[in-house]
Amino acid sequence: MRGLKLATKLIGLTEGKKTTKKHLKLIEWLQKKKILRGKVKCSRCHHKMKLKKKIASVDRFEWRCQRRNCKRKKSIRHKSIFTRSKVSVFNWMKFVYRFSQGLRLRQLDFMMDNIARSSRTLSRMAKQLREVCVTAMERLRQREGQRIGGRRHFVVIDESHFRHKRKYGRGRMAGGWKRRKWVFGMLGVQSTRMQPGRRQPGQRPRGPRRRSGKPVLCLVEKRGRRELVPLIAHHVKRGSCVISDEWRAYRNALPQLGYRHFTVNHSVSYVSAETGAHTQHIERAWRSYKETVWRLRGNRTEQLLIDHLYVIEWHAWLGGKHQHGPLGRLLYDMRLKYR
Repeated sequence: MRGLKLATKLIGLTEGKKTTKKHLKLIEWLQKKKILRGKVKCSRCHHKMKLKKKIASVDRFEWRCQRRNCKRKKSIRHKSIFTRSKVSVFNWMKFVYRFSQGLRLRQLDFMMDNIARSSRTLSRMAKQLREVCVTAMERLRQREGQRIGGRRHFVVIDESHFRHKRKYGRGRMAGGWKRRKWVFGMLGVQSTRMQPGRRQPGQRPRGPRRRSGKPVLCLVEKRGRRELVPLIAHHVKRGSCVISDEWRAYRNALPQLGYRHFTVNHSVSYVSAETGAHTQHIERAWRSYKETVWRLRGNRTEQLLIDHLYVIEWHAWLGGKHQHGPLGRLLYDMRLKYR
């Protein structure tokens, strides 16, 4: 409910006629959230500047030094994510809201709503918000290590290709087709049923039921044992239950590291008849992740693919866990990056 309240407040501030009074309300709200500076000092005389009207400006307000011999001016966007952008703060916040909610809107829809006039501007705005998410995930990895698994949790692991997809099979062969790297995924899932194990004769195979998942997505050069097992040891807690297919890279290697390893042979069935183990959690997740990346054309370059994988992780690890929802977390991370 708190996330809904924040979103409703932002929509009320950005929709409707953009009067000077409404500009001031949005600026004060962004200052309260520490997205915009609440206090600015003059770089020449080091005195406090005041917020004054400027009707000719797209923001309707600016910072102005009050000393007679100075009269220096600064934009309200000083040292914020809006710096060097010609898009109005109203349209910026509309874009921030849609980005945080993961709405599947085309760039044409954004231009039809007058959020931006060109696809290049929208690409730059999306890149800045992706950088905010990447910085937040790197901060999380340094602070907590991004570890999954543990008691009443299990981890499903798999690897997949994210290649460039040509529209209708036409057009030039982009660099994504030549990319030989794999995306190795580890999905931590909280179990509400018993974890996989050897069942009694005549008992129906009942695998663990998924409640919530936290993915760890890594781009690897090869999917051999030297590349995958160290990543598992780094991100998965010892003693956790790990489910995978029978790929030889981690066959017989994980029990030696202290993991309970269950496998399913996909050439025979999708659910193990002995233990009830399956990899449908991460197989379904791959579909969602690939749809997101392909829709945003996020696999054209290797670095762009890495950024989009970070955004997917951000939604699961930070955006969905914040008390004010993804929008509240995105505003918080914007404040930290541009403080």
